[in-house]
Amino acid sequence: MENERPIGLFDSGVGGLSVLKEVVKLLPRENIIYYGDSGNAPYGDREKEDIRRLCFGIMDFLVEQKCKVIVIACNTAVAAAYDEICEKYGFPTVDVVSSGARAAVKTSRNKKIGVLSTPFTAKSNIYAQKIESISPGASVYQEGCPEFVPMIERGWEMFSDRREIVSGHVRHLPEQTDVLVLGCTHYPIIRDDIEAVFDGFIVDPAVETAAALRKILREKQLLREGGKRGSVSYYVSGDIEIFREIANKFLGYSISGIQRKKVN
Repeated sequence: MENERPIGLFDSGVGGLSVLKEVVKLLPRENIIYYGDSGNAPYGDREKEDIRRLCFGIMDFLVEQKCKVIVIACNTAVAAAYDEICEKYGFPTVDVVSSGARAAVKTSRNKKIGVLSTPFTAKSNIYAQKIESISPGASVYQEGCPEFVPMIERGWEMFSDRREIVSGHVRHLPEQTDVLVLGCTHYPIIRDDIEAVFDGFIVDPAVETAAALRKILREKQLLREGGKRGSVSYYVSGDIEIFREIANKFLGYSISGIQRKKVN
């Protein structure tokens, strides 16, 4: 039966765990395949065609696993390849950028919105385009943060200057910014440090993404039924132990059965 098939969820590394955590909370019966392309992270420093190639390889793998819906839990991947993915695969797909944009518009009072993201996502202007399409006249400032993803993938706590680096980026936001979007799914992992230097409201697109996923599954009658809890299978292209260590800390429980899988 179609509704027994898994959900596919992918990211450039550990960041998509922020989305996975919310999906499991909202849809505990669903089986999920998580692919973290940590061996090729960070995506934010790569060329557009390179990111597309990586995304297509992951999509091919998830389609082979007979996933019923794909969640692109990587803002940079959405910025570089979302339209091409939809055109190439014709597959039910949920993306974190649209979800983050909707949440930001709902939350902001003065429509002055900041976005922290990878340099690629910032340069693509995708958040400004999405937010302004929902709320014409909104003011959006996008700040690229090249240091964040490599530091998170290696272990954020290892870096004694991490708070100063975060503060340096937040200081670039216009003074009246009342909402800050975490425009990379890695960034909720360092939310405490961001909250320490930003006084407004922080939007984590993961919550909205999980809600959008549930809506699609309901509309297409693909929700997994019954009382049995679903399972999560983990695949990574990089170091399994580093992924496990960060995942355990972020998810709040120990995961096992991680498989190393290169798809590109």
